[in-house]
Amino acid sequence: MRAGVASAAALSLVGAALMPAGTAAADTMPPKYLPATVSADPLPTAQVNGVVWSMATVGNTVYATGSFTKARPAGVAAGGAGEVARGNIMAFDLTTGKLSTSFVHSLDGQGLRIIASPDGKRVYVGGDFTTVDGKAHNHLAAFDTATGALIDSFAPNVHNRVRAIAATDSTVYVGGNFFNVNGKSRTRLAAVKASDGSNVDTWKPVANDDEVYALAVAGDRVIVGGRFQQLNGEKHVGIGAVSATNGGTLPWSSKPIPTKVDADHFSYVTDLRVDDGVVYASADGEGWYWFDGRFAAKADTGDLVWLDNCYGATYGIYPAGGAVYSVSHAHDCSSLNAFPETTPKTWHRALAETKAAMGTDKSDHPGADSNYHGQPVPELLTWFPTLAVGSFTQQFQAAWSVTGNGGYVVMGGEFPKVNGKAQQGLVRFAVKADAPNKVGPEASALKAPTVTKTSTGLKLAWKGTWDMDNAWLHYEVLRDNSTTALTTIKQWSAFWNEPSMSFTDTKMARGKHTYRLRVHDPLGNTITGPASAAVTW
Repeated sequence: MRAGVASAAALSLVGAALMPAGTAAADTMPPKYLPATVSADPLPTAQVNGVVWSMATVGNTVYATGSFTKARPAGVAAGGAGEVARGNIMAFDLTTGKLSTSFVHSLDGQGLRIIASPDGKRVYVGGDFTTVDGKAHNHLAAFDTATGALIDSFAPNVHNRVRAIAATDSTVYVGGNFFNVNGKSRTRLAAVKASDGSNVDTWKPVANDDEVYALAVAGDRVIVGGRFQQLNGEKHVGIGAVSATNGGTLPWSSKPIPTKVDADHFSYVTDLRVDDGVVYASADGEGWYWFDGRFAAKADTGDLVWLDNCYGATYGIYPAGGAVYSVSHAHDCSSLNAFPETTPKTWHRALAETKAAMGTDKSDHPGADSNYHGQPVPELLTWFPTLAVGSFTQQFQAAWSVTGNGGYVVMGGEFPKVNGKAQQGLVRFAVKADAPNKVGPEASALKAPTVTKTSTGLKLAWKGTWDMDNAWLHYEVLRDNSTTALTTIKQWSAFWNEPSMSFTDTKMARGKHTYRLRVHDPLGNTITGPASAAVTW
């Protein structure tokens, strides 16, 4: 348990609440045992007029694909100066946010997944398209990252939707909802040669009954995630592993995805990322309180590292440094001892949590929503930028994908605003050293203190506010019109658990007095609340 800290300098102070054990506390300036997050300041970024489904980062370039026809500079309204045509694929600079003018291509259908080769020399895109720049590329294509050119020699003929891609420098693994590749039978999974797009005939695993959404390569294993209940004819619900050489089933010990009950009650993996021997996965649960949080597992065995039972479908995941960033519509993270369900529901569409397990799940979970209770859980970190709901897909979500390079985190989707400011479809966030660091305590949550007369002085009581990217705030008490603080209280604060504090002023002169609260975060962002009603001493 981490206690609040206060200095009162001969003044009486009570009521600085202790921080609940296991509660989120990391931020841009966290305690030493927790990772720092990026700032919650949205950085100017190129925009799109539709939805971004997937992104990949190579060096300082972000490649994005989805369903859109136009891209434009940051700060420009749709149809404004600088808007250009972009056919479901585009690129921009990670450090400046500016749209690339050297990577200009057009897919005739939406792109659903884009990934980079391990050497960074290529990006592969898959989706619903059949042509790229007017040339036949059925559902899968590759681009040279050095020149930006379409690689004409790589043109495998995948007969239907590609939703998942993973690659080595010699082999491209694809998944989706197809049944034929280059004229040969394949059931939702296939491998082609990076050199010419021809089939790897020794690799023919089968996702028997439903779509593949995500793939990841880890050594000699290809990790497969999606809606399936069977893999290679064996029960593997939502996730499993196959040999990268021959497609044979490999052991996978954990069962993070619960078995499908019916068409309205099931869970599935939406995204996979491998980092330092651990695979991080996001999930979407359909039906009331079905598992749709995140989990981490050992890539070589499937052994569970942690699983969070936050509710609210998760669409994309990205590990960076000591943190794991995700995009979702989370509405109940009580399993992490963080924000609970509210009535009416409130949604939090960008989250960060620790890579490491930091405790155990002690919450109660209704129904058969998850195969795990009391399992290790990560710690939710204090990073809560606000993404407005978009309407382009009519699914009324915000971000669908997340990427970065360690110094930046990028989110893509259909949101029209970030932190209340117009920014459509794409947004960047940077580590503290490269960020404006202007996001401060929430002014609307800071109210005037109540003041009552006691035998020893005037007692103030108030509720704290919160900050998007700093958990520890400094509360200063001001008397009358003075700008000199009577005391400063350092207190952990969160939007779901605004702390209760109190202070007794014993050094005031006789007469009427009012009090205000001034709050600042560790980066110097300051707000001052309204004055209390006057009380006579």
